[in-house]
Amino acid sequence: MADLTNRVETKFLEFGSAEQPYELAFGESLPGIRVAYETWGELNEDKSNAILLCHALSGSHHAWGYNPEIEGVGELWQEEMHQGWWEEFMGPGKAIDTNKYFVVCANYLGGCYGTTGPRSINPVTGKPYGSQFPHLTIADQADMMARVIGALGIEQLHAAIGPSVGGLITLTFATRHAEKVRTVIPLCSGFKTTVLNRLILFEQILAIENDRNFNGGDYYEGTAPDYGLALARMISHKTFVHLDAIERRARNDVRQDTETLAWYQVRDTFQSYMLHQGKKFVKRFDANTYLRIIDMWSRYDAVETGKASSVEALLKPCREHNHKFLVFSIDSDFCFYPEEQAELVGHLEKNDVECMHITVHSDKGHDSFLLEPHLYAPHLAYVLGQDASSVSQLG
Repeated sequence: MADLTNRVETKFLEFGSAEQPYELAFGESLPGIRVAYETWGELNEDKSNAILLCHALSGSHHAWGYNPEIEGVGELWQEEMHQGWWEEFMGPGKAIDTNKYFVVCANYLGGCYGTTGPRSINPVTGKPYGSQFPHLTIADQADMMARVIGALGIEQLHAAIGPSVGGLITLTFATRHAEKVRTVIPLCSGFKTTVLNRLILFEQILAIENDRNFNGGDYYEGTAPDYGLALARMISHKTFVHLDAIERRARNDVRQDTETLAWYQVRDTFQSYMLHQGKKFVKRFDANTYLRIIDMWSRYDAVETGKASSVEALLKPCREHNHKFLVFSIDSDFCFYPEEQAELVGHLEKNDVECMHITVHSDKGHDSFLLEPHLYAPHLAYVLGQDASSVSQLG
């Protein structure tokens, strides 16, 4: 049941113009961009209580409260998204206490929830960007976040927090804009995209590219590549949810698809569950946006993205600005394996950057960061400077 009392609205910022293009990190540009974002809490007098939150791959800037519509998003803003995605982690009295902190979260560049992306109208052609929308990097997202907090008058964040792909952006923000943050909290994220993940992401790219309706990305005046996007989501979903949890959910799922494909009849409960996940996803996401995000994830290397000559050079600003890191691992994570966080922690420790490493024991896999606040809240509260014993809803 949605809580209709905590109504929030999406706000917008604009950067660049046709006359002064918005420059991307590795040479390309856009004729201006619009950024969708939301905020919670109040900035204190010296603006020292701000927290930047970076959402996950297919998430949005709507992390808390009730928001039934976003200008320009239309049918993609499905009812399941009207309530914020991190409600149990943040809010009054929660680990990220909005009575104490001012929290800001922005939809990614290339997104489909209000920020300029492939669905947006290209002012040069008067049509959606489609295939003409540039490739993006994690650095572009981190730099955009820096522009957002600057526009809000914030010189230095109390903390930057990000789960999953949001953790890559959080780390990159800390290295590219070290003077703008004090505490850095990546959850179940990594330092460099592994070969395994690059192959899994490549499978998803192929699924979308080979949909007969994809048309190179220029499909907005015709039929969307729903089959390819659904298949891509099915490929990824099994890395987000632990297989034991998939079995439990599939057995309890009353919505079973028994349709015939071209030849194959879907009868298996687990196949039915995954097919349902794919079908549901295409109603709320854009294939071009999905491609831009998994492309930048696939190519992520913290050193290269940070334009550093070495790990030592990358992390030197973190040491010089006395950053404090809290790194979370999930022992059942099949998306960002615990070894990936261990690599990051090893680099931080070797370079004398203060770091706390917490391993969460869960049977829910990568999605634990969405579902189990009691496993994270005490540690989040402690590192942010709260009394962990006073945080509500710890389980």
